[in-house]
Amino acid sequence: MPSSLHTIDDVLAELDHIVAHTVEQNTPLGVFAYVYRRTTAKIKEGLEKGLFSDKEKLERFDVAFAKRYIDAYWQHYNNEPPTLSWQASFEAAGRPITLLQHTMLGMNAHINLDLGIVAAEAAPGDHIHEIKADFMLVNQILEELIDEMQERLSRVSRLMILIDWAGGRTDESVVNFSIRRARDFAWLNARNLAYLEGQERAQYIQTVDEQIAALARHIAYPRGRFLRTCLRCVQFFEEKQVARVIQLLQ
Repeated sequence: MPSSLHTIDDVLAELDHIVAHTVEQNTPLGVFAYVYRRTTAKIKEGLEKGLFSDKEKLERFDVAFAKRYIDAYWQHYNNEPPTLSWQASFEAAGRPITLLQHTMLGMNAHINLDLGIVAAEAAPGDHIHEIKADFMLVNQILEELIDEMQERLSRVSRLMILIDWAGGRTDESVVNFSIRRARDFAWLNARNLAYLEGQERAQYIQTVDEQIAALARHIAYPRGRFLRTCLRCVQFFEEKQVARVIQLLQ
């Protein structure tokens, strides 16, 4: 587990390490790791272009945000319990679900739980309102990248059209996850946590963690027998070599 991450370049290097590790282990957790690495690179580009109001504060925020995922990943690998939300995501690696679902499980834990916690830590009390614009801009970058990644996933999951056909809506809605809803939920949690301390804060986080872990189960196993059958069919014909999946995503 990394002991020191201070800059966004440190984060990118560690995410490269995790992606390489998932390739070595041939685990589908590599798909989220790669997508998140792309997200972090996009945020770095935004920092360099001056898109954010406070470059130094946003970089510290992004490092703290990434660290929650990085720590959770290595905790899981070392048989140490991460949060319930991340545990639900990681445990799904051994189950026959689609690459899209694996990606959404990672997003579920990282946005719905981690993002609000980190935002509240970065801007406690009334300061939380000062970071709203940058908070929303980070999520806009993330949303744009998810659209791009869903298109690229069709290269390794050629029957993904079945998911749309079965659900009659967008891919993310079919697996019970929406970036927009997650963003709004994370901001609500950030505002609430910004004014909580000690046991009250810990209890709030525990409650949210339990809720998000429950949502993860619906992402992995959505309601509807027909939809589940379509997802199994998609997964059966997907590329199984993680190295090849990541190559195609590039």
